[in-house]
Amino acid sequence: MTNSSDPKNVRDVVIIGSGPAGLTAALYAARADLKPLLIEGTQAGGQLMITTDVENYPGFPEGILGPELMKQMRTQAERFGTELIRGDITAVDLKKTPFHLTAEEGTYSTRSLIIASGASAKLLGLPSERRLMGRGVSACATCDGFFFRGKEVIVIGGGDTAMEEATFLTKFASKVTIVHRRDRFRCSKIMEGRARTHRQIGIIWDTVVEEILGDPVVTGARLKNVKTGNVTEMKIDGVFVAIGHEPNTKLFAGQLNMDERGYIVTKKETTETSLPGVFAAGDVQDPRYRQAVTAAGTGCMAAMDAEKYLESLP
Repeated sequence: MTNSSDPKNVRDVVIIGSGPAGLTAALYAARADLKPLLIEGTQAGGQLMITTDVENYPGFPEGILGPELMKQMRTQAERFGTELIRGDITAVDLKKTPFHLTAEEGTYSTRSLIIASGASAKLLGLPSERRLMGRGVSACATCDGFFFRGKEVIVIGGGDTAMEEATFLTKFASKVTIVHRRDRFRCSKIMEGRARTHRQIGIIWDTVVEEILGDPVVTGARLKNVKTGNVTEMKIDGVFVAIGHEPNTKLFAGQLNMDERGYIVTKKETTETSLPGVFAAGDVQDPRYRQAVTAAGTGCMAAMDAEKYLESLP
């Protein structure tokens, strides 16, 4: 625990989040001799910890398990002197510098802050969904679509994300069925048109997924029509949940500029936020790409931006 009243205990940089963005920022900050402190969060490693095979991260031609990739990134950050602490930040005060952070086990003060707390995919909340995550259930078609070549899958959702996922999956899957709980989509007209006219995409209206079937991998889904109450079972190989993402930014509400969805707004071509000395990297500021490699890239940028900011201080 840091005594925030003692200037000797003020950190140069604290990083919140231990996914690809946070760990890359830690690696670069440590190599710049900034002695970063990284608060891992209770789910250390971020979303890649629930991903099985990662085949699109550069440097691993045979692919790598998500948890193993995060383990290697963590080891690399530690090698150069990053201090890592497990636990969540429960409150932040960015009104003045140094910034003050409250964690479960104490408080920390820092001259600069890198926010890499990521985003969480909105899920259905089914026990079978969690049990089969990475075993036929996915929240990222770009990440996992390749594994469903020649197979039949469903995409759950009715917004732009669902249309984009469904269209992307037609590159691999033999059949893609969109399952939507309403009788109309809420996506843009152009995205709806692409999905409706694609010969590989089918649509099931007014329907929710009651249960995902299979053990140890997905073999089907139990569907319920919300208007008739009729329950059916559908044989499928994969389930893609595409009901949106939610950035983990509630701690910073009212202190940093965010867009209408809660993503932190950064200045063009930088990771600078609306407050000098506060930087954001990864999915917490990226509603568009949401890839491990892009998160790592912005983590590098954030560390370099923080270093430049610290050099400018008196």
